[in-house]
Amino acid sequence: MTGKTHILGGITASLAFAQITNYEPVLLLGAGVIGSVIPDICHGSSKIGRALPVLSKLINGLFGHRTFTHSLLFLGLFAVLLNNFMPVEAISAGLLVGMASHIVLDMATKRGVKLFFPFKWNIRFPVTATTGGTSEYLVFALLSLLSVYFGYGVFIPL
Repeated sequence: MTGKTHILGGITASLAFAQITNYEPVLLLGAGVIGSVIPDICHGSSKIGRALPVLSKLINGLFGHRTFTHSLLFLGLFAVLLNNFMPVEAISAGLLVGMASHIVLDMATKRGVKLFFPFKWNIRFPVTATTGGTSEYLVFALLSLLSVYFGYGVFIPL
């Protein structure tokens, strides 16, 4: 998936999560957007990879793309770090929700992810989308609709 789809996925997931929690929705949403790009730190031409090129190159050299940073292990270690060093729970939750949305969206591509890293199994959905193709456009359109739906429920309560 492209960066814009990942960001929209983070927005959608954060707004959906805000519906079932008492976290401040603006903090949750902002952190969700940031979290949605974190797993691609392993890719030098990604939004976060271009922002942090030295770290991106180091992580890519150690693990490659869509391995460690797209795994449950990475998500768990990140959660432990946030639990110990992030005093604002809404930000921690948003970052993790955004990261999880990224991983799920990449599972919807032909390449999939190494969800159970360090095991080398590629995990993907049976139906996949082509990055930058028509199928990703349809995913983007669906996420757009869901963002409006969940956003309406969060910011304009009945």
